[in-house]
Amino acid sequence: MTPAGRVFCLREAFKKATAVTSHPARISAMAAAILPGATAPTPRTGSTLLCKLLASTKTAGDPHSFYRRQDVVEWAEEWKLPDRAAMSELEFDAAYLDAAIAAGKGGTGLFGLRLMRENLDELSAILDRIFPKRPSDRARFERAFGNVLYIHLSREDKLAQAVSLIKAEQTGLWHIAPDGTEIERVAPPKEPQYDFERIRREVAELETYDAAWNIWFAAQGISPHRVGYERLSSNPAATLLGICEVLGVQAPNADDVRPGVAKLSDDTSLDWMRRYRLDAAA
Repeated sequence: MTPAGRVFCLREAFKKATAVTSHPARISAMAAAILPGATAPTPRTGSTLLCKLLASTKTAGDPHSFYRRQDVVEWAEEWKLPDRAAMSELEFDAAYLDAAIAAGKGGTGLFGLRLMRENLDELSAILDRIFPKRPSDRARFERAFGNVLYIHLSREDKLAQAVSLIKAEQTGLWHIAPDGTEIERVAPPKEPQYDFERIRREVAELETYDAAWNIWFAAQGISPHRVGYERLSSNPAATLLGICEVLGVQAPNADDVRPGVAKLSDDTSLDWMRRYRLDAAA
């Protein structure tokens, strides 16, 4: 399940007042421009790394992209929800929300969600059906998830981000383990091809993604916890411990933090960035 822009939402303990979602829970959620996550990442910002780090703590939930539209059917089948055709839209939405919260808690006291910007409006519409007449996206999130901490994961070097995204799309390889083992491949291996115009378009689109999250945060009166890819990738332990502190959960020993994924950047990535800068300056 490939991310495409995310934010993390983390919530304090609370008890729901309705039978629709009656889980007492603290929530940590990730999103895509809200980080990725529910709440705000964009593609290739390290959201998979951060999700795995949070899950490894055994205290901060198990974040996934539960509301990525391409994955809803797969998640529903995994959770053994009743056939969608046998339920009303509202019944399915409520059952799916309950199941997502249970899965995203991962046996901990926090729920984790990774939400891409492109799925934000869809999730808000779903929550509006379950909890109608709330005045804003933020109010709907709080009704569904309680007090939310939004973590915005972004990448300062948009050129490196664009190159990483295009290479993943071309080669079919999205993630590898620290030992080089492939974790996520979505297509047969294929040699990547440098494409100036495609990189240029991706850089512009990624900048738009980040701007859209920031516009949304401002409109909702939200001050997210911001995490930069550059610091996350260079010092994942410090980043994770900082998030655990904000959440108020037990943090692991820094020496015990082991990233579950490795960087895919290589000599080809560096060559593409060099060529792009030369072409852009021409």
